Amino acid sequence: MTRQAEPAVTSPPAPGPGKESDGRTRQRPLALRLLARPEVGVFLGAVAVLIFFLITAPAVRDGSSMANILYQSSTIGIMALPVALLMIGGEFDLSAGVAVITSALTASMTAYQLSMNVWVGVIVALIVSLAIGLFNGWLLVKTGLPSFLVTLGTFLILQGVNLAVTKSITGNVATDDISDMDGFDQAKALFASSFEVGGVNVKITVVWWLVFAAIATWVLLRTKYGNWIFAVGGNKDSSRAVGVPVTFTKISLFMLVGFGAWFVGMHQLFSFNTVQSGEGVGQELIYIAAAVIGGCLLTGGAGSAIGPVFGAFMFGMVQQGIVYAGWNPDWFKAFLGVMLLGAVLINLWVQRTATRR
Repeated sequence: MTRQAEPAVTSPPAPGPGKESDGRTRQRPLALRLLARPEVGVFLGAVAVLIFFLITAPAVRDGSSMANILYQSSTIGIMALPVALLMIGGEFDLSAGVAVITSALTASMTAYQLSMNVWVGVIVALIVSLAIGLFNGWLLVKTGLPSFLVTLGTFLILQGVNLAVTKSITGNVATDDISDMDGFDQAKALFASSFEVGGVNVKITVVWWLVFAAIATWVLLRTKYGNWIFAVGGNKDSSRAVGVPVTFTKISLFMLVGFGAWFVGMHQLFSFNTVQSGEGVGQELIYIAAAVIGGCLLTGGAGSAIGPVFGAFMFGMVQQGIVYAGWNPDWFKAFLGVMLLGAVLINLWVQRTATRR
């Protein structure tokens, strides 16, 4: 008995490497894929702000003016980086601004009042700053309280301690001048020196800012710890279920903010030789705003380290650009508020556009 051949069933040819199959597997255009990156929107915004002030404030075109803008940006950007990592991890720190002053006050009074080498004060200040971050993180994970409440309490404590302790020890609201103490010149070279590029003095903080940004980008994109940061910011319960050390990650992120506060505090101390105990209030909002403008979500789980770099540059550009343009500097905060709302709306539009089929 002969078996009849069944009619051949022709299947549609598999799509080639560069061909589209259907709407579900179609590759999105390159422009939309770029827009999905959290730092692209703020990069375009930073370019727009730069062009605006180059046109309206001719003084910005001078090399020394741009160096000053980069310096202002770096003092914001160094702190905005750890704040951004913390936000990607699902938390934020309202005590970051006054913690900078706490660090500077600690280093100054330790060295001057105890008649010790400046480096002793620097090391003690680092320990205190890391301890503040450790306290914030530990209290957060142990109590389950929102980071808003935990760090708001720390903010008020540090604000009061900064003023009360400084007045009781020095008899004034500012610390004593430490410029003639042992180790000052070496510490100043590390934290507050400048160097010349093409006849323009550039502050060392600009270099540190870029170095820290490169390290933070590598950590986020190339290390296991970076994956942990995104995971705990997205869903900490799911992260814990798959073995992510949530407690360690949260506490270490707060300690990174403490490290940033220490570094910026040392820069302020060795730039001006003395510290005003009432400063720092409100700076935490600038750091958070730079991170948000840079594409970090308040809900956590999304963001980058490059975005806050451009966000900080926008702040420095606006802060100095208003002065160079001859405008009333009282409009600075209003300008920043408009810029923040605009960045949030643009980021929202960019995300919706990038995820639309």
